[in-house]
Amino acid sequence: MPPKINYLLGFFLSLMILIFSKPSLALYNAELLPEINSPVLDLAKILSPNQKELLEENLNKFENESGWKIKYLSQFESNPGIAIKDYWDLDETSLLIVADPRGGNLLNFNVGEAYFPFLPRLFWVELQTRFGNQYYVRDHGEDGSVLDAINAVKVCLDRGGCQVVPGFTKEQYIWTLCTSILGGLVAGFSAAPRKDNEFISLGFLALLSPLWGMLFGVFGIAPIITRSSEIIPLFKNSLAFSAAAITGYLLSQTVFSRYKDPKKLD
Repeated sequence: MPPKINYLLGFFLSLMILIFSKPSLALYNAELLPEINSPVLDLAKILSPNQKELLEENLNKFENESGWKIKYLSQFESNPGIAIKDYWDLDETSLLIVADPRGGNLLNFNVGEAYFPFLPRLFWVELQTRFGNQYYVRDHGEDGSVLDAINAVKVCLDRGGCQVVPGFTKEQYIWTLCTSILGGLVAGFSAAPRKDNEFISLGFLALLSPLWGMLFGVFGIAPIITRSSEIIPLFKNSLAFSAAAITGYLLSQTVFSRYKDPKKLD
């Protein structure tokens, strides 16, 4: 099955699971919990000792400064179950990030109700599918996936909320670049003159503007603006759109000139 279909299928299944199901916490294994309360409980040993210590400091500092309680739990052969709720005093301002290497997706989230006005449900689905999928874990490691997901949540909470996950993957950028090029080709072909003594066909350019405008604006530029403040990707996509538009314009000149002069077809 092609990777894009796998990604869309995983996205749909993750959405259904997030909306209609809740993590199974039927067990009660309080003996797995340390005596000292820590926001990081790494039972699966995903993080190194230095990473664990730094994450504990960051999460404690973030909770003291913002009031948002972010907790991280990794599990493998056993887990504390519902004992974790009392251990961390989970409430509507709590976010429980669970990492389980045994599943198809590494990450799962137990999200408090107070988060949803700032980070909607689709945000959590994208967060899971982007950082928890097997390809991202393969390229960045399990520890990288966990830390990147936590950092994305912190960044959005510092901003006052996000509709989408900040940043974009290489595949996402390639998609925006391709749609920018396609939009430029459509704009170039539509702008080609159809009449003598005409330099640009403004009528056809305006007629097809919903198509090339959607390809370039909605799919080529908007995903970058909503996910990043970087200028270089915008510049690259704009340059690609312009180059494709010029190319389409010149190619269409050749095609239309043949129809205007039938002798060139012989």
